[in-house]
Amino acid sequence: MLGTAQLMVTLDATVVNIALPAAQHDLGFSDGSRQWVITGYALAFGSLLLLGGRLGDLFGRRTTFVTGLIGFAGASVLGGAANSFGILVTARVSQGLFAALLAPAALSLLSVTFTDPTERPKAFGIFSALAGAGGAVGLLLGGMLTEWASWRWVMYVNVVFAAVALVGAVLLLAKPAVTERPKLDAPGTVVVSVALFAIVYGFAHVESTSWTDPVALGSMIVGVALLAAFVWLESRVARPLLPLRLVLDRTRGGSFLAVFVIGMGMFSIFLFLTYYLQAGIGYSPIKTGLAFLPMVGGIVAASTTAPALLLPRVGPKIVISAGFLVAASGMALLTRLQLDSTYVAHIMPGMILLGLGLGGVMTTAFQGATAGIHHEDSGVASALINTGQQVGGSISTALLTTVASSAATDYLSSHKPGTLTAAQAGVEGYTATLAWGAGFFVVGAALSALLIPNAALAPSEGEPVIAH
Repeated sequence: MLGTAQLMVTLDATVVNIALPAAQHDLGFSDGSRQWVITGYALAFGSLLLLGGRLGDLFGRRTTFVTGLIGFAGASVLGGAANSFGILVTARVSQGLFAALLAPAALSLLSVTFTDPTERPKAFGIFSALAGAGGAVGLLLGGMLTEWASWRWVMYVNVVFAAVALVGAVLLLAKPAVTERPKLDAPGTVVVSVALFAIVYGFAHVESTSWTDPVALGSMIVGVALLAAFVWLESRVARPLLPLRLVLDRTRGGSFLAVFVIGMGMFSIFLFLTYYLQAGIGYSPIKTGLAFLPMVGGIVAASTTAPALLLPRVGPKIVISAGFLVAASGMALLTRLQLDSTYVAHIMPGMILLGLGLGGVMTTAFQGATAGIHHEDSGVASALINTGQQVGGSISTALLTTVASSAATDYLSSHKPGTLTAAQAGVEGYTATLAWGAGFFVVGAALSALLIPNAALAPSEGEPVIAH
């Protein structure tokens, strides 16, 4: 049930991308406006995650989870029925808002429910497999729904996921026994929400302008300054929104950093590999989604086996570092793609290695980031995981869009104009971003090896519940 909810939130990051051209044609909005369908969701989700996580700690994770599910489903219905650009963007912002409640609640419920050392690795493995597969499933599902039904079903399908998870939540989740309700750190909440909004907005603005644009630069500078102010505030208040001890622990801090690197690398995989498959070699949306299935298989295989087989034997440092290096090798293989590359020989091997590497990293980093957490801090710790992925993705999308554009321009300037030259220039841009993605993963491996101690992960505290 928790995995279904996480899958819904994760696939929503890519499922809409496939349907966007059809929605634009139907509702008649401009290319310049189109990015707001994606950015609106990212801004609401990214900036409100820490607040959403803490609200789960304050008012009960079960309540927050159910509220998030109902709200996300309602916003999806509004988006599916949208008859104007304004309503569609409003629906996407609303989805982001309720996802900021839902995603941290799902992961924190997992953390406080599965505390038994034999159950916990399996539960995190299944959850990580669904979370990691969500982006690829979104591409396939988006292609199928757009091609066979309508772009509107890309929104409506969320109601099915939400209904399944909601029934499970009502039947299976025990009601928490709230003994003491801590107060919300209002100054910290406002400062970090504005900081994250400014950072995500700044990097999103870079995509449509440039790195020297004053609005983009100003937003990023303000965001970083406010983050510094947030850290200063949290070190001085009695009940901080984000207790700094959560991050300063080496296992948790290294795991949060690993999740941030995953966010940076994953976006280059899904975004630019999709461009290569569709624009470069002419795959249909459905065929593109199917092309990612070997990666999904690798993620599922590694996520469900690494916690039980590898983690107890070699420790978290080795699993995360080695996983990043395996993923980097898969990405490096994909940098050799050309216009005449074949799927089985040139694309699939890299996809499988990427899946195996990322699956091992994700399931271990998710466990490490929630290791040894008091149940009252579980929500905000889980929110920090989602925030790392979201901010990492925003940074890499802006950075890699520039890398792709620069590589394509360099190729065009040094070759004779022509249709084939233009197509090859596009491929040069896409493979340049994949090379950067491989670099991100190598850096992730080095940082994990330096920061994360190779000790057994501490158990988390279960949440007191009302007995049936």
